[in-house]
Amino acid sequence: MKRRLGLFGGSFNPIHNGHLHLAEAAKNALRLSGVMLMPAGEAPHKSSDAYAPAADRLAMCQLAAEKLPWLSVSDLEIRKAGKSYTVDTLRMLTQEHPDTEWTLLIGSDMLLTFDTWYCWQEILQMASLCAVSREKGDLPQLRAAAASLRERAAGANIRVVTAEVVVVSSTQIRTAVQKNADCSCLLPENVVQYIQTHGLYRLPTEQ
Repeated sequence: MKRRLGLFGGSFNPIHNGHLHLAEAAKNALRLSGVMLMPAGEAPHKSSDAYAPAADRLAMCQLAAEKLPWLSVSDLEIRKAGKSYTVDTLRMLTQEHPDTEWTLLIGSDMLLTFDTWYCWQEILQMASLCAVSREKGDLPQLRAAAASLRERAAGANIRVVTAEVVVVSSTQIRTAVQKNADCSCLLPENVVQYIQTHGLYRLPTEQ
């Protein structure tokens, strides 16, 4: 029997409790064996100017996963030169892990624009899709979007699950660090220590 893993990609700049909560909610709702974090190298949809170095974002993900045995971290996209698209990542993962069934985990906002992703129909051939709803009242819109995708991608397995709202963003954390504000309740303690030790997200005048 194949193991079932969730694939959760993102810039993780930095990783925080909201990311971890989303991953755990999806794992529990779908009864996945675990979740693999995939920090982005050069994301095709974002400017990389504001990113912490890839090695630091990878290290923070690894620290966040230390005490969560169901959570693993891959450096596949970081090792890959150039921009990484989800379809390319899944092509490599399905070759490297033929014994694994993948479920791509995305936020609810991404489901609404999923049909603009590069080779989105091929993505749905290689993996199931799970959108995690974090806002009250958005389920009808998400379910309609999922139904529309299913109509245009034969055999697509798309799920919408709900999760308790965790109000935190990476932007919020970066701003807090720049203001020397306490953000220890927003991300794992060892990640906070890493940010402080390596001087991440400080303004240029502070470095």
